Amino acid sequence: MSDTIAAIATPGQPSAIGILRLSGPDTCAALDAVFRAKNGRPAAQQRPRAMVLGELLDETGQVIDSVLCVHFPAPHSYTGEDCAELHCHGSPIVLDTGLRALFAAGCRQAGPGEFTKRAFLNGQLDLLQAESVADLIDAETARQAHNAVCQLDGALSRTVARIYDGLMDMAARFYAVVDYPDEDIEDLQREQMLDTLRRAQNDLEALVAGFSRGRLLKLGVPTVLLGKPNAGKSSLLNALLGYDRAIVTDIAGTTRDTVEEKVTVGGVLLRLIDTAGIRDGGDAVETMGVERSRAAAKQASLALLVLDGSRALTAEDEAAIALANTVPHLIVAVNKSDLPRALDIGALADRFDNVLSVSAATGAGLDTLTDAIAAQFPAGESTGGALLTNARQADAANRALSAVAEARGALRIGMTPDVVLTDCEAALAALGELNGKQVRDDLVDTIFSRFCVGK
Repeated sequence: MSDTIAAIATPGQPSAIGILRLSGPDTCAALDAVFRAKNGRPAAQQRPRAMVLGELLDETGQVIDSVLCVHFPAPHSYTGEDCAELHCHGSPIVLDTGLRALFAAGCRQAGPGEFTKRAFLNGQLDLLQAESVADLIDAETARQAHNAVCQLDGALSRTVARIYDGLMDMAARFYAVVDYPDEDIEDLQREQMLDTLRRAQNDLEALVAGFSRGRLLKLGVPTVLLGKPNAGKSSLLNALLGYDRAIVTDIAGTTRDTVEEKVTVGGVLLRLIDTAGIRDGGDAVETMGVERSRAAAKQASLALLVLDGSRALTAEDEAAIALANTVPHLIVAVNKSDLPRALDIGALADRFDNVLSVSAATGAGLDTLTDAIAAQFPAGESTGGALLTNARQADAANRALSAVAEARGALRIGMTPDVVLTDCEAALAALGELNGKQVRDDLVDTIFSRFCVGK
């Protein structure tokens, strides 16, 4: 990391503000080549972390914009190196020209996520915090953003560090006794070791159990709309989205394939999947659509079963009900409340826990549906930033949990401490992968390659 990197840190379309970011040992020299402060002082003599008004220059020294510059001296910066930002007017031409001027001054183009990678390598962030930066950028709901910013603040890192430090202290004391038998070092007692392993196992079990919630929070809850043809599934999809995404007609079987959209309902991000109406006897294309509906139900976590409240239950309704009952979470939406009621909602309430009356046409009852989704689904609860959110994290936590459980089991059956500590070392290695204390260079490169350029 002996070179200085630069990148455009804002999206590539016209906007009010555009930011050029740079980091590395030659940051001040590069700034002096492209930025002329109104106060006449060079970058190294400007007040740290304060906006300075000046002019952005191109490669030839011509003024191309009036900008603000802020310098973050090492080590008190995002990357731990000398850093700076130039806040320009958000013209893509201005930003591209400014970036070329920085390249001419000795900077090179930053790779994807390279600023955050440098922060990690310089000890400003651990790997969990670094990954939360990408989660924060990609957040689509307030709860996603809250979870990510809590992780960035170290909520998950502190939990992992507590487990890691407890196991490390146990291992260190054991090896100190073995390596320095003449020293007055208190030996580990079996009950102490069991207590340390018990607490570590409990904490890891909580982390692993929270992974499914973390994935749903990050990616959205797979939600399938099920029902017979013309029950109003597509109309409900459109009503929840707030615009006409699916074609709605009076002709049964209009929806012949799955239609997927994301929408936040009651603070919960849903991946809504509208499906073909469940019935037998359609043409070949509709039959394929019904099969896709069944496949979507198998992958869903939440089913919104849409029934036509203006008609009595039919065999097609019962087929949709049977399919909906295979999904872990189910809400029954009795649609068309704006029409005369023919369906016995009381009888449905005896069969299902969540039965609601709605009208996709008028919007009546959608607030109640929103509340039901928020109340029923765990992903809608506050997380405090303590949820694992990707498969890499879950794999490392699972391996740590298995190793701790093995160590605890070995100690219970009377195995010697050195055997127990072999499993503890395996747990420590897995935890080191989780927070980045022990992680391969190729894995680090893969993780940060998924970040956007400029972050």
